[in-house]
Amino acid sequence: MLDQFDITKRWPAKDPSVIQLYSFPTPNGIKVSTMLEETGLPYEAHLVSFSENDQFTPEFLSLNPNNKIPAIIDPDGPGGKPLGLWESGAILLYLAEKTGKFLSPDPAERYQTIQWLMWQMGGVGPMFGQFGHFHAADGQHIDDKYAWRRYKEETQRLLDVLDDRLEGRNFIMGDAYTIADIAIWPWVRVLSGHYKAFDLLEMEDVENVNRWFEACSTRPASLKAINIPPRPT
Repeated sequence: MLDQFDITKRWPAKDPSVIQLYSFPTPNGIKVSTMLEETGLPYEAHLVSFSENDQFTPEFLSLNPNNKIPAIIDPDGPGGKPLGLWESGAILLYLAEKTGKFLSPDPAERYQTIQWLMWQMGGVGPMFGQFGHFHAADGQHIDDKYAWRRYKEETQRLLDVLDDRLEGRNFIMGDAYTIADIAIWPWVRVLSGHYKAFDLLEMEDVENVNRWFEACSTRPASLKAINIPPRPT
C-alpha cells in the first residue's frame, strides 16, 4: 500500500501496516511524536537528518513539497486508503479525529481548542522561532538589533497571553489535556533549552506557564517524544 509513496524508497517501512513518521526532534517534530505516543497508535519513526539535507531530497519533497518536518503516511487513512500528510497542526487534528482523543466532541470546546492550536501555528511557532534565530543563531551577529528586540518582545507578549489563559486552569482548555497543549509546550521548552533564554525573557515571572509546562513536559509520552526519532550520535 505504501509503494505509491516515493519517500518509502529512501526510508523503507519495516511494518507497512503502521503509521510512518518522518521527523526530527525539533518543537514541531516533538508535537507529532508526542501525539502518537499519547494516542498509542502504532508507528515507525524515520529520522530526517538536517545535517544530510534529507528534507531537500526528491523522496522527501514527494511527500512534503514545503521541505519541512514532520510528515506522516497513514496506511489506514479515510476510507481505508493511505494518506500522506504534512504540517504539524494538520497532523494533530487528523490524529485527534482518527482516535477521538485530545479534542472535545463538544462543538464550542472543539473550536476553542482549534483556536489555540491556530494561535500556536500562526504566532508562537513563527515568533519563538524567529527570536531563536536572532538570539542563538546567525542573527546575533547583526549590528542592527531591531529584529532581535522585535522578536524578543513579541515572544514575551505571547508568553503573557499564555500565562493569562492558564490562570485558574490546569491546561489550556481547563482540566482536559488537548492538542492545544501538545502543540505549545515543545515551543516553550525550546526557549529555556536550546535557546537558553529563560533569564533573558524573564520567564520566572510567567508562573502559570511554568506550572503548566512542568505538567505537560513530564508526562510519560512527552519524555519519550523529545527523543523521537533519536538524534544521530
